[in-house]
Amino acid sequence: MQSTTTGRLRIAIVGAGYVASHHLAALKRLDFVDVVGICDPDSAAAHALANKFAIPVVAARLADLAVQSPDAVYVLTPPASHCAIALEALDMGCHVLVEKPMAESVAECTTMIDRARERDLVISVNHSDRLDPVVVKALDAVRDGAIGDLLSVDILRSSEYPDYAGGPLPAAVRQGSYPFRDLGVHGLYVLEAFLGTLTDVDARYRATGRDPNLKFDEWHASANGPGGLGRMLLSWNARPMESRLVVRGTRGIIEVDRFLQICRIHRVLPGPKFIGIVATAFLSGFADVFRVPWNVVRFATGMLRPSPGIQAGAAGFATALHTKTAPPIPAEEGLRAVALMEQVCAGADAERSADIEARFVTYPPVDVLVTGAAGFLGRAVVTALRARGKTVRVLVRNPAAAKAFGDDVQVLIGDLGDPRSVSHAVDGARQVFHVGAAMRGSPRAFEAGTVWGTRNVIDACLAYAVQRLVYVSSLSVLDHAGRDPAATMNEQSALEPEAQRRGAYTQTKLTAETLVRAAIREKRLPAVIIRPGQIFGPGAERVTPNGTLAIAGRWIAVGEPSQTLPLVYLDDIVDALLLAADSEPALGQTINVVDPTGITQQAYLDRVKHKLGSDLRLSRVSVQFFMVLAQGVELLGKALKRDVPLTRYRVRSLRPLANFDIGAARTLLGWQPRVGVERGLDVTFGPAPVPPVPPVAPTTTPSDPA
Repeated sequence: MQSTTTGRLRIAIVGAGYVASHHLAALKRLDFVDVVGICDPDSAAAHALANKFAIPVVAARLADLAVQSPDAVYVLTPPASHCAIALEALDMGCHVLVEKPMAESVAECTTMIDRARERDLVISVNHSDRLDPVVVKALDAVRDGAIGDLLSVDILRSSEYPDYAGGPLPAAVRQGSYPFRDLGVHGLYVLEAFLGTLTDVDARYRATGRDPNLKFDEWHASANGPGGLGRMLLSWNARPMESRLVVRGTRGIIEVDRFLQICRIHRVLPGPKFIGIVATAFLSGFADVFRVPWNVVRFATGMLRPSPGIQAGAAGFATALHTKTAPPIPAEEGLRAVALMEQVCAGADAERSADIEARFVTYPPVDVLVTGAAGFLGRAVVTALRARGKTVRVLVRNPAAAKAFGDDVQVLIGDLGDPRSVSHAVDGARQVFHVGAAMRGSPRAFEAGTVWGTRNVIDACLAYAVQRLVYVSSLSVLDHAGRDPAATMNEQSALEPEAQRRGAYTQTKLTAETLVRAAIREKRLPAVIIRPGQIFGPGAERVTPNGTLAIAGRWIAVGEPSQTLPLVYLDDIVDALLLAADSEPALGQTINVVDPTGITQQAYLDRVKHKLGSDLRLSRVSVQFFMVLAQGVELLGKALKRDVPLTRYRVRSLRPLANFDIGAARTLLGWQPRVGVERGLDVTFGPAPVPPVPPVAPTTTPSDPA
């Protein structure tokens, strides 16, 4: 099925990820293109793009779009699926554009190219960095001899990945070479564009451990080409982020900043060397004073499009089909890049695979598994269990955390979001203390650590017939903004009705608690849900109390200083959790655990200030002031079409909960504070400061000379 220069070009899109929006934006500007359908197993994402770009048909599979008779298919899915989808599209009689890398292996690339030749169809790959306008400008300058004879090209690139969102481990987590497969392939084909066919490619990598789910996060590679030496430095840690090329020649240097879309050409100036260096720096800096803000204006007004290389590749392939000319990137270039990549990725992949499989050795049965054992509460639970002679296993996310436990603790490495890791951890444990949850990060991180983590724990506990699950929930699941401040709080108090407005922590903790309650009710899960008050103790001195925010190194206390805090001392909540593990009356129940002793927010902050001294910068603002500020932030968020961290609903929800009835903790657990708030404050912050005694004015008597 061949397109004509006069007919319209019908294109189907496979994949509804972030890159698809750039392809669609480019295609929608072409007056000879009809995007006839989009498919993705993620129906919500596909429908969102279909609505945004007026795409008539949404499907789950490419085969479902065959009735639309597409002339071309754009494959915008993860690399592991490129070959299979491309072959399916070619067998439908469609031309194919594949996002980089062309496939995961040379064998797959060769199969795709051969199939296209058999069908007399065009297949191409979108090497978007080579099509970026500023990179094209640098290539043209080199070819025109602007910097003399070419000597070397350096590529410097830093990046970050979305957090793992839970479920079976994706390629970014499983593959040791994923970072190089993702960004290194860009560097390889860009270096080839400048230097010619590359040889002697050598890559080095290391793991910093900053992201446990991204094994090798620092990469350095070098290669030789007919035009000179090429190098690339890829980092997922270096900040501020950069995407730069430095091209060196005998008579000049080209600097390309792809983020700012600036191409600087520094030529040798006449005169003394030092004066030339100073003049070059001055002229370049002076030009940037105008170039940088102008590009910002161009971006804000749409004159400069986001991801211009991706859009250029998308439009260029469609135009080539329409005019029956060669595509911007020949398939053979895609194959060469994959061949080079394949050489350097095998070692990292083997190391990562061995690292993951080593986690699944068989361990002897234990009394207790503790998740979140590297956290403040989890560590204390492990210590208490060991003191009681229990055999303990822990599941921790970061291998570095393993060093914190003694030889008598079984330490398993794995992410709570990974079903296989959690199943392996629960297998052989008589009881489970599920303390782990996400405490910071993106919504995806909360989804993995809290929702997926709890779902995985529930499934594993049911599968292995665990005798008791103690689940640590949170008071944040209760309605803060709508409650009556004078009303007594208990286990039947209303849950948060607007969790999505409170933020990811509240939303995911409420979802997780709901999952546990449903499993108790519907699947007879032997579990107890504990909702602790705000936990304090040594090690948590710098944790803000309820109703206080930490902003830019300063604590902001919101509202009246007399509002009381729902506190519980660390040792006391650990006691409650251990009681929950063995109490029959508590089975299937939800229990709030809050110390009955009330302490005001200001009194707590005074103790923190006494401990931290000048390290604590503290301010207090009224609720009314913060409400006005929140309204302004909301308006800004609407203008920018972005979620914002401060809203009026969140301000109303800052008010600490109070007036707790702890009857359930007393009757179902037999719990009462062993340490208590007052003594706990002394242990945590030291003795309370003694108010200074005001000086007594001297008295006089008649005999005094005065």
